[in-house]
Amino acid sequence: MSHFTNIKTKLKDKDFLIKALHTIGYTGTENVLLKNPSNHQHEEVQVEIGVTKYDTSLEVMRPMTAGFKINDDGVFELVTEVDAWHESLPIERFLEKITQVYARFAVVETAQSQGFTVTTEQKDVDNTIEIVMEKW
Repeated sequence: MSHFTNIKTKLKDKDFLIKALHTIGYTGTENVLLKNPSNHQHEEVQVEIGVTKYDTSLEVMRPMTAGFKINDDGVFELVTEVDAWHESLPIERFLEKITQVYARFAVVETAQSQGFTVTTEQKDVDNTIEIVMEKW
């Protein structure tokens, strides 16, 4: 019998998480009930952010069986039906990309709120991001 799996993250800010999802081509919709994929029988799960993706072949938003739920520590966990994951990215790579983009938003927006401005930003071949900021 399949089930929803909770995967721990270190993501805490809902707005940064929704922005990160959007940046990598997904949409985060608040307060979503994750339903059972066809032929799967388990409980439905309420999540704070449901994940959808625009399907260019069908020209519609395609709901995924995935979302983010806040745990008791105030940290988001990815909730997904591992057996029903049909994205081109494996789950681990999906989380890596979300985490990297989330971190970039957190760093830049926090620094900007303290008076810094981004002077340069580049992504290296190994996917590290270098951000140079200054404050006058």
